[in-house]
Amino acid sequence: MNIKKADTVEVIAGKDRGKRGEVLRVLPGKNRVIVQGLNLRKKHQKARPGAGGRQLAPEIVTFEGSMDAANVMVICPKCGERIRVRHQRAEDGKAARVCPECENKLDRA
Repeated sequence: MNIKKADTVEVIAGKDRGKRGEVLRVLPGKNRVIVQGLNLRKKHQKARPGAGGRQLAPEIVTFEGSMDAANVMVICPKCGERIRVRHQRAEDGKAARVCPECENKLDRA
């Protein structure tokens, strides 16, 4: 998977097409990502007993749902373009993610 936590991505398919956000979580086993502020879901929670004998009220919780990693593309922080991540090996043998347009390294040192 070419997407990592804290990458900025743009959605290329689905109801949030064209929107950008930061990756909060990556689920590589399921090939899915959770992006901040996108693919919002609502969950109705029942009332439940709280601490000290108080009753917690029922509420509707909004949260980010996961989306398939194929529906997002990484944004290069330097040139601001949607890119297909390229991998490049350094002299010491370590692989790094690179923007094919501007040759900027996407991985933090």
